[in-house]
Amino acid sequence: MALNNVIRRTASRIVPLAIRASGGGPTYFHHSSAVFSTTTLSRNMLQRSSFLHHYSTKPSSDDSLLRVIESEIQCALESQEEDQGEEVPQGFPFKIEDHPGQQTISLTREYQGETICVEVYMPDLVTGEENDDNDNDEEGEERGGQSSIPLVVKVSKKSGPCLEFGCTAYPDQVMIDSLSVKDPDNSEDQIAYEGPDFSDLDENLQKAFHKYLEIRGIKASTTNFLHGYMIDKDSREYIGWLKNLQKFVKS
Repeated sequence: MALNNVIRRTASRIVPLAIRASGGGPTYFHHSSAVFSTTTLSRNMLQRSSFLHHYSTKPSSDDSLLRVIESEIQCALESQEEDQGEEVPQGFPFKIEDHPGQQTISLTREYQGETICVEVYMPDLVTGEENDDNDNDEEGEERGGQSSIPLVVKVSKKSGPCLEFGCTAYPDQVMIDSLSVKDPDNSEDQIAYEGPDFSDLDENLQKAFHKYLEIRGIKASTTNFLHGYMIDKDSREYIGWLKNLQKFVKS
């Protein structure tokens, strides 16, 4: 209603001025022009009002969410500064490929004509608050209170099949969970026999494969560094994720 009153008052001023400006000539043309100008003015004012209303009203919940996100980013940055990251130790046998936004890193190295590739996943952290679900499992009870990182280790040669190990690295030991022989020439439609469970293999054979991986660099000294590195990566990826949220809510 206020806007309509402004428009009517504006029109009442414009029409007499338009008539006087005509110098006493035919008034119907100038009157028509004044009405046209008034109509155009009112339309522009309505459009501007709608535009300002659309872009100036932002839900208060968005502002509240932004404040919480910004606070969380600040806390994560302070925590990251305290940790100071992990430096690659001297003599580390692998080349590290770490791409922001991904939850894994890749390690590669050459060893006596073999190519060893390791996919390292985010750590499974244990804070001490979790309930132990392995009360009846001696090995589970022993490892239940330790953090770990999952690994997939591939050992290949220039041609032929490769060995693929599924491992879990604890602070003082690398456990082999699975072992399979992968043939790159096999069709994806074929279901290959992947052998028995690793734990069902002869104990001497299990020990021999652990030594096999250790010689190629998959050992406690390597995985202990990787554990700290992946914790630091988890922190960096979390901060990046929060910033993406912040950017979306602001836009």
